[in-house]
Amino acid sequence: MQLYTVGINHTTAPIAIREKVAFDPDHLSQALLDIMSHKVSEAAILSTCNRSEIYAKARDPKMIIDWLCKYHGIKLKTIESHLYVYENQEAIQHAFRVASGLDSMVLGEPQILGQMKQAIKTAENTGSLGVLLNKLFQKTFSVAKEVRTKTDIGMSSISMAAASIKLAESIFGDLKASKVLLIGAGEMIELCAEHIKNRRPKSMTVANRSLDRGLNLAKKIKGDACLISELYDRLHEFDIVLSSTASQLPIVGLGMVERALKTRRNRPIFMVDLAVPRDIEPEVGKLSDVYLYTVDDLSHLIEEGLTNRQSAAIEAQKMIDHHVKDFTQWFKTRTIVPTIKALRDHAESYRITELKKAQKLLNQGMKPEEVLDVLSKALANKFVHHPSQALNQAKGEEHELLTKTLKKIYPLKD
Repeated sequence: MQLYTVGINHTTAPIAIREKVAFDPDHLSQALLDIMSHKVSEAAILSTCNRSEIYAKARDPKMIIDWLCKYHGIKLKTIESHLYVYENQEAIQHAFRVASGLDSMVLGEPQILGQMKQAIKTAENTGSLGVLLNKLFQKTFSVAKEVRTKTDIGMSSISMAAASIKLAESIFGDLKASKVLLIGAGEMIELCAEHIKNRRPKSMTVANRSLDRGLNLAKKIKGDACLISELYDRLHEFDIVLSSTASQLPIVGLGMVERALKTRRNRPIFMVDLAVPRDIEPEVGKLSDVYLYTVDDLSHLIEEGLTNRQSAAIEAQKMIDHHVKDFTQWFKTRTIVPTIKALRDHAESYRITELKKAQKLLNQGMKPEEVLDVLSKALANKFVHHPSQALNQAKGEEHELLTKTLKKIYPLKD
């Protein structure tokens, strides 16, 4: 069994591909149970707007990839060129980099650490974490904390939420006359709400499937709330729409927006879709009076302060490399423990067999020194039998490798 990471992220795939393999957070436990039934002994799934990754202990990454395609009902050729597969040391380094913000679209952004911790908590509650992944992520969070404490990796970074508001200001200027609609009530929308309330817009409305949760967020920002089902009749009221839900299907469709524009007499609507899968149908972006942006469109805005963070990233990578080396050594030691135990058990079976023979010879009256001689020769022969047999049967490069290995294990002279 090896440690693997199989995934897709913002650097390998556009949003149209990423949303095909995004996991519904409400069904993440079921997904973990499902993959565990496919010859995977440990698993954790990290799914955000910018990445979907499976961390697993398995015999072959192919079984993870096959499961991923089967679970999402897609063909391998759809995602094959966008996938990355990391094994053992590379998988360890990747986990450390992701948690530290070095692999994020926003270099050093802090949200990914919380998302990763939630993913591991879900795996732990589901029972899909074993000794290996449990140890890996304990170390991962420790390394991320050290990186963020001892470097400036998170300094001067602009979040997706902040970038969304900055983009709205670039189009509308002062937002004090704008009516804002926030679709969803999760962490991303909360961040957006915090940023935009400081601009004092004319009004703020939270639309959510659960009215109670929507009201809770609306209370914090001194806004009001409605159900998502009301949007068809209310969308025309809003100048700015920010959406981030866990819906697997679009919430805002082309027809809904066309109807809203007609009522608005073609006054423009600014929309940012921060969800993966997308909440707003892509065709909406083709309408002349709609400014629609996705997470991929925001990348140019989040480069502010990048020079300082890149310098910090170099320092952070050195710290990560050190910890990767240490953890890899632990991992290698753990993987050879079963082999060492099997070798010792094998030697013990030889000892017991030959000891019984020696006791029988003693009972038959053979002199102790003669029995010891027979016993020692028998153990010596058994000790060298299998290595000698393997060496005699080996050919070419295998023979050369076995010879070097035996000379390394035993202090043999040429």
